[in-house]
Amino acid sequence: MKVVAFNCSPKSEGNTAHMIRTVLDVLESHGIETEMVQVGGNDLHGCRACMGCARNKDMRCVLDDDLLNTCIAKMVEADGIIIGSPTYFSDLTTEAKALIDRAGYVTRSNGMALRHKVGAAVTAVRRAGGICTFDSINHFFSINDMYTVGSSYWNMSLARVPGDYEQDAEGVATMRDLGESMAHILVKLNG
Repeated sequence: MKVVAFNCSPKSEGNTAHMIRTVLDVLESHGIETEMVQVGGNDLHGCRACMGCARNKDMRCVLDDDLLNTCIAKMVEADGIIIGSPTYFSDLTTEAKALIDRAGYVTRSNGMALRHKVGAAVTAVRRAGGICTFDSINHFFSINDMYTVGSSYWNMSLARVPGDYEQDAEGVATMRDLGESMAHILVKLNG
């Protein structure tokens, strides 16, 4: 079994990355292979609604000058997907939105390629707006007929500046619980 995580924060070692790493550490303790892909900070184009993916049906976006097609291939290969984004103005980063829109069009146009995979959203938030980010990511999982994983609280942490996540005991516990829940579901589905 494998879980791929996409860090859509432009900070490769920021709070979102640390949150994802906590979840991945728990998954690894259960023998599940993991990988984190740095999406944030890369120039990921938004979807242009050209419908080339629907015409070509080759599991690729026709915009081939960024890392999106690599991300799609990793999603299709994985049993579980984590998408993490900090909260920017009450929603996800532009990179997270581009990933969701383009991967969604491509995989849905190619036989619902993400169907029955396990998905988890992770978000860092300063004070408010994190639920919108959490919902936006979970809507992607839902429309792709995926199983969405929850935790002992919403999959978020009150974390703004580097190091805030590690000071949020409830946030850390929530990420650990998320890892346990995701491992449980993956083992049940693939056992």
